[in-house]
Parts: sequence; structure tokens; C-alpha cells
Amino acid sequence: MQVIYERCCGIDVHKKVLAVCLRKGRKSEVREFGTYTRDLLILADWLMESGCQMITMESTGPYWKPLFNVFEAAGIPSMIVNARHMKALPGRKTDISDAQWIADLLQHGLLKASFVPGREQRELREEPDGRARS
Repeated sequence: MQVIYERCCGIDVHKKVLAVCLRKGRKSEVREFGTYTRDLLILADWLMESGCQMITMESTGPYWKPLFNVFEAAGIPSMIVNARHMKALPGRKTDISDAQWIADLLQHGLLKASFVPGREQRELREEPDGRARS
């Protein structure tokens, strides 16, 4: 199979923990991170230092949003994939194996990104009364 990304990352996102797999060619490095802002910044720094070309996250509830915002601010390309599409694929048993599977599929260009509106549109949608901030 053709390799699209030499260095890429798959993340299985949960409320309190992130299972992260960084693929470097045929090798994988797996780590777990918390979901506090400082943890997300440490993760972003690690991925930038590793030369990560693309990040993919499984979209589960709203938990991907802070992570996506941190990556966007850091200038790291990332995409969200539909959880239902990921669940339809065989071979996964744990959060770590989920992250490895996501990274492997991404590395070979087998994932389709979900639509994520631009930052301004996302901020507008998150306003409790629907009005833009001043």
C-alpha cells in the first residue's frame, strides 16, 4: 500500500484520556495524555518536534474540540473522522489499538475527513444566545 504520510498521528479521544499513536515510517510510538489544556499543549509540542505531517482524531461527542483548537493554533494539520466509519472497520480491541489503527489508516490515506467549520463559525455556534461576540 502507498504511504501518504511518513509521519502521522492517530488519536482515540475520550473525556479524560487521549490514546495517541505517532507513526514514523513503519515504527509506532504510543503514549497517553490527559485532557487538560497543559496536557494538550505538551502533546502538540511533542508532535511538532516529531515532524508530524497530519493528525487524525475519531470524533466522539464534543471531546475533540479543545484538541482540534490547540492543533489549529499550533499550525498542525488535523482532521476529524466519523466515529461510525471507524467502528465499522475490524481489528480493534483497546484504546491503544484504536489509536494505532487510526494512525495506520491515515498513513495510507484511507480516511475521509469530516467537515469542520472555520474557527469563526465554530465560535459563533458556541455562543449561548447565538450572537457573535463584540
